[in-house]
Amino acid sequence: MSEQDNQTENGSKQDPEVEKELEGVPEQFLDDGDDDAGEGGTLEDALAQMKAELEEAKQQVLYARADTQNVRRRLEKEKEEARAYASTGFARDILSVADNLARALDAVPEDMREHNKLEGLIAGIEATQRELDKVFGQHGISRIAAMGLPLDPNQHQAMMEIPTADAEPGTVIQEMQSGYMIRDRLLRPAMVGVAKKPD
Repeated sequence: MSEQDNQTENGSKQDPEVEKELEGVPEQFLDDGDDDAGEGGTLEDALAQMKAELEEAKQQVLYARADTQNVRRRLEKEKEEARAYASTGFARDILSVADNLARALDAVPEDMREHNKLEGLIAGIEATQRELDKVFGQHGISRIAAMGLPLDPNQHQAMMEIPTADAEPGTVIQEMQSGYMIRDRLLRPAMVGVAKKPD
């Protein structure tokens, strides 16, 4: 028997095409040729295991990509909210200025409004109040409607109950301090008095 036939019979030399196909397969998955062929074909088992591991790796990549997208969306939302509501603290502080302007105008008697010496002063205060309201509007700050409306605990803070037969119980009939919203968030509730049935 020739040496070539002997090598083929002993399985010590593989076909070049088979060797090329097995490149890259870990040695522990390769059959040494001595096992019984009926034990399950280890090459097929190795390929099946590698395919399963590849599918698992693909799933992990998909999950990681989805998590990354969720984190990106959350960060973008937080960034937009931070930009939209960045002036909340300042706006809340400046509301006292608007309150004082409103009190100053309310304190001026009607007869003094027509006085020549005070006409310019009152006009200046009114102009300042209009300008402040305009700036509020530019930053999404709006006044909460209260008078004549049912009490809304999300926007109104009831400070007292006023017995009256002229309004339905629970209706706002007095506003002690204006309330404000900044976009869709409450900046400050309106402090109000609500109607109740007379005793």
